[in-house]
Amino acid sequence: MIMQQAIEKADVLIEAMKWIREHRDTTTVIKIGGSLMEDEASITHLFLDTVFMESVGMHPVIVHGGGKAISEAMQSAGIEPRFVQGRRYTDSASLEIVKQVLGKQISEQVVQKIDQFGGWAESLSVCADSNVLFGKKLEMEDEHGSPIDMGWVGTITRVDTAPIRKLYKRGIIPVIPSVALMDDGSGQALNVNADTAATAVAKELSAEKLIYVSEVNGLRTNPDDPNSMIDSISAEQARQLLASGAIVGGMIPKIQACLETLERGVNKIHIINGRLRHALLLEIFTSMGIGTEITSP
Repeated sequence: MIMQQAIEKADVLIEAMKWIREHRDTTTVIKIGGSLMEDEASITHLFLDTVFMESVGMHPVIVHGGGKAISEAMQSAGIEPRFVQGRRYTDSASLEIVKQVLGKQISEQVVQKIDQFGGWAESLSVCADSNVLFGKKLEMEDEHGSPIDMGWVGTITRVDTAPIRKLYKRGIIPVIPSVALMDDGSGQALNVNADTAATAVAKELSAEKLIYVSEVNGLRTNPDDPNSMIDSISAEQARQLLASGAIVGGMIPKIQACLETLERGVNKIHIINGRLRHALLLEIFTSMGIGTEITSP
């Protein structure tokens, strides 16, 4: 029985070999949702998977948010979180909390975990004076076309890819929190959406893959039915689903961002459930996969 178990393990490695060779020396941007950061079991397997990816010659780059932790910190400071059209209104006091929670607390946690599992990581953050994300204030309108003041909420205009490439070429996993600086040299920080940040990083790095890791198992035609998940879909098919109204809710902007990213040269985008043990390895290094894969034409 012991020998049989050893043979089965060897078979798994042989299956993975094809994918390891295919993905060697390619860049994969991994966007991790903030809610997963509070699930010890989930982040343990995610970061173990990330260290494995780097160990077999891939270049993983982590981009993370931290919405729940930010809301909790704001409430502790006596600031009531406020959302407008799904985005967090961010005044100066809120922005300081965002910077501390994302740029220090969560980013340092990610780095420490990766180091703990035998990898080597470094945060590229506003708080660490190593910022790589630059942007401008986000312009939004209400239903009447009037401008909405969102405070210090931004959108990405530029990614400084040189420090990112420098790290991963040395075997160091870059960790990027979703906080940017104004692209005007003022030094003003901006709170940016983590999905948007990950999309921008993947575009500018010409990444082979962009992986959204959240609590959703993939793209569903019915958000309430896990069995309606689509295993693989082309960009054109995804556009048709959007046009038909089959994709709804928060998945709409995510898919729109995916399509824009594919148009900029990223070959594949994956949407996976990070609460599944070793979700990254199953999606990348097995023939079956476990989420939705969206491919360019």
